[in-house]
Amino acid sequence: MSIIYNALSGALAAQAALATTSQNVANAMTPGYTRQGVLLASVQPLQSGTLSAGGGVTVPALLRFSDGYKSLQMWSAASELGQRTTSQPYFTQLEQVMGDEESGINSGLDAFFGALNAASVDPTSSPLRQQIITAADALAQRFNSLTQVMSNQRQAIVQQRHTMISQINTLTGDIAELNREIAATQGTGVNPSALIDARDSKIDELAGLVALQVVDQADGTRSISLRGGQPLVVGSRAATMSATNNPDGSQTLQVAFASEAFILPKSGLGGELGGLEDYETKTLLPMIQSVSDMAEQLADAVNTQLAAGFAPDGTPGTPLFEFDSTTATGMLRVRPGVQGSELAFSSTATAGGNSQNLLALIGLRSQPVTLPGLGSVSLADASTQLVAKLGMDSQQNQAAMDTAQTVRNQAEESWKSTSGVNTDEEAINLMQYQQMYQANMKVIAVANELFSSTLAILG
Repeated sequence: MSIIYNALSGALAAQAALATTSQNVANAMTPGYTRQGVLLASVQPLQSGTLSAGGGVTVPALLRFSDGYKSLQMWSAASELGQRTTSQPYFTQLEQVMGDEESGINSGLDAFFGALNAASVDPTSSPLRQQIITAADALAQRFNSLTQVMSNQRQAIVQQRHTMISQINTLTGDIAELNREIAATQGTGVNPSALIDARDSKIDELAGLVALQVVDQADGTRSISLRGGQPLVVGSRAATMSATNNPDGSQTLQVAFASEAFILPKSGLGGELGGLEDYETKTLLPMIQSVSDMAEQLADAVNTQLAAGFAPDGTPGTPLFEFDSTTATGMLRVRPGVQGSELAFSSTATAGGNSQNLLALIGLRSQPVTLPGLGSVSLADASTQLVAKLGMDSQQNQAAMDTAQTVRNQAEESWKSTSGVNTDEEAINLMQYQQMYQANMKVIAVANELFSSTLAILG
């Protein structure tokens, strides 16, 4: 009878293996699916004696072909890729706006100083004087348009950050619930592989939003924290992330877990959330400040030089520009009501046709201005250098994004080499387990013949 028991256990083991293989084949194209296999173990003899071969085979557990290190590498790559990807559209937009030859600041400066040069031929010409005011207004509009674009980008970042935080809270809640289900499932002896796959998929999605640290626990759950150690998921409990808008337009991020609240740092968050933070603090805000400083120093220089001269009627010079840093749409503007006859081109009150002060105004083009990140540069070169620096930062981010994409692709392929389904391999398994099942059924048939023969002899 031991022959029948052994063959029956072998047939049942083959059925379990075939069922597992069929599950793998069915999910060959399922994203994030981790292939499974059977663990076969021989059963010790139930009877004593040297002639007792054994009690057959058993399947003590199903194997889940997963490499924790490769999963961590894939999640780390997702964080780096998310960080680079989310900021690139902002770089591209700002680079296109600032580098545009028709509407950029450089063309506005060229037109303004070109109008001053034209007026030097005939400083008393009313049309030429009016052309200067028109060019000054166009230059101011270029500054204001660029500032508005950057202000819109900052508002978009605020909205996008709120959306990301909502996604993070949803994912951490889902992961905590999956942790609870996995722990409960393992306690009842049910295979939790599908739940673990779902949790890994959520973790991968979360890693794209913010850099993570993942630690496996003995009960099958996973604890997740930020790179700085702030907890996001512990067992079946999830933290809540939030963003508070500050009066200066910035946002303060914090994570609340249980009765504790953790203020998040401005750097090192990783993922898309960290990419937004890095772009805002390292590129956008310094650029906003640079453009504002450039406009202010231009206005101050022109107004100061005009105040040193005299209009054709001998009256002292009046300001041409007004600067207001509190508004993006009207940061720089031509003084309302200013007339061409008020422009103080003369260096003396008695010589209306004198153009000494006008020549000094033209010379402002080479006057140095001090900008964040650039230091002291000439007014003529300031915009060009800002565009060049932005372009360099954009190219560096693009190169880092391409590298991150390559690393992510390699990490995914490495993960698939261990956890992915190979249909050729599964086809071989199908044939092997089919042969195993058929062989065991043949053993049962032989055992039945032997048993019948024995009964016939005894009868």
